[in-house]
Amino acid sequence: MTGLVTPGFGLTVWMLITFLLLMFLLKKFAWKPILEALDARENKIESALAAAEKAKEEMEQLKAKNDEMRKIALAERDALLKEARELKSQIIAEAKAKAGKEGDAILLAARETIKQEKIAAVNEIKSQVAILSIEIAEKVVKEKLSSDDKQKALVDNLVNEVNLN
Repeated sequence: MTGLVTPGFGLTVWMLITFLLLMFLLKKFAWKPILEALDARENKIESALAAAEKAKEEMEQLKAKNDEMRKIALAERDALLKEARELKSQIIAEAKAKAGKEGDAILLAARETIKQEKIAAVNEIKSQVAILSIEIAEKVVKEKLSSDDKQKALVDNLVNEVNLN
């Protein structure tokens, strides 16, 4: 038996007893708070992961909403640009039509003015020709009728012509 009880054996037993006592004390007093702290930490981590997942989903929803709003804004912009182009074309067409009508009216007025001025000029020329013709006829008649013989011959000539007609 002396072989069983060696100086190392007593130390081992005491170490084993101390270890078991330490385990009992840890289990009795420290194990529960440590496990509770670990559970609490695990719950915090899970809730943080859930919150992160929720935030990720919200971000994806916001991104989808933003994309949809962007598409709507682009469609509205395109519609406004199209409407502006159509309005521009309409205004240009109306301006061209108005300018064409005004140009036609101006041409018509100019033609009418030219026609009236032409008629006035022709009337003026006729009047001048008539005055000149009278003056020439007056001079010719004065010359032809300057003597009595010429006057008598002219009257006889006119009477013969009237009889013939």
